[in-house]
Amino acid sequence: MSPFGSVGRGSLLGLADALDTGRLGAPYTVFSLRRWLAAEQAGAVAAELERLGGAGMQPAHLAYLLRALAEEQEQAQRASDRIELVWTGPETPGSASRDTGVVVRELFASAERSVLVAGFVVYQGRDVFRVLAERMDALPSLVVRMFLNVSRPAGDDTTPDAQLLAAFADRFRRHEWPGRRLPQIFYDPRALSARPGPRAVLHAKCVVVDGERSLVTSANFTEAAQQRNIEAGALVADPAFARALQAQLETLASSGVLRRVAGMG
Repeated sequence: MSPFGSVGRGSLLGLADALDTGRLGAPYTVFSLRRWLAAEQAGAVAAELERLGGAGMQPAHLAYLLRALAEEQEQAQRASDRIELVWTGPETPGSASRDTGVVVRELFASAERSVLVAGFVVYQGRDVFRVLAERMDALPSLVVRMFLNVSRPAGDDTTPDAQLLAAFADRFRRHEWPGRRLPQIFYDPRALSARPGPRAVLHAKCVVVDGERSLVTSANFTEAAQQRNIEAGALVADPAFARALQAQLETLASSGVLRRVAGMG
């Protein structure tokens, strides 16, 4: 590994400026570098600068290299700041994760224009969606679309789809949703197929808020998944990613692959 990898961005830029202005030049020694580097870094960096200088790199070339490395560090830090680990369950000392339930509530509470929710299972939704329902009631312009799995019970090949959908909508209104305004809900009709053979289910689990921030997670929208199970996810603060994720589901809805549950929203 290059000794420059352990040098912070500020120190790299300081060395680059010193090389450009003539305050630092060959021979490169530990003593000459101590103004910009800690003692434990200076020896290895001095040796590397001497090696590069001996290979023909002039101070201006070295300064350019150090600035490029500093820029790479900054870009890597920006990328790191955009992605956070989101976790449910036991944590080890020093864990750098954020709690799933806390992140979901913060996302819902911050929504200004739109919220997209995709989930496989909803249970105890009055607690899970309380903050979102309050936000919807407070902001009449807030559009909330949910993409949820509505499936046919195992062994049932006679109940009409419309009856199963009506039962789902009734249960959602009475048991899962605490607000006055209802979200729009979409489902995958393949999960209701009465024909023999394997069915597909809507298994994605994610949240997109205002087309700017996204949570992609293994956690369902249940109390257990949000608070107790071992679940992992990523919170991504990247508008391009958020818009792409949102478009994946909304395009399926606009093309009729996913359909809207009647009477919802």
